Amino acid sequence: MAASHHGNTPAAWTAVIIMFVGFCVGGVFTVAAQPLGVLAGGLVIAVGAVVGWAMRAAGMGQPKGHGKPQRMMGA
Repeated sequence: MAASHHGNTPAAWTAVIIMFVGFCVGGVFTVAAQPLGVLAGGLVIAVGAVVGWAMRAAGMGQPKGHGKPQRMMGA
C-alpha cells in the first residue's frame, strides 16, 4: 500500500483549489439570486479544470499508468 498514490500533485491541488473558489463564488451568488455571478462561478470551475489538465500535460501531475492496479503476488 505504500506505493499507492491519491493524486497529491501540484496539478491536482491547483485544480481543486481553483474549483473550490468557483464553487464558493457560485454558492454566494446563488444565495444572492444573481445569475451572472453563478455563471462566473461556473466559469471559474471550468478554468480550474483546464488549468489542472494543462499542468498535468506539463508534467506536474501523476505519471501515466501510475494508478493502474497491481497484480498481487501468489494470487
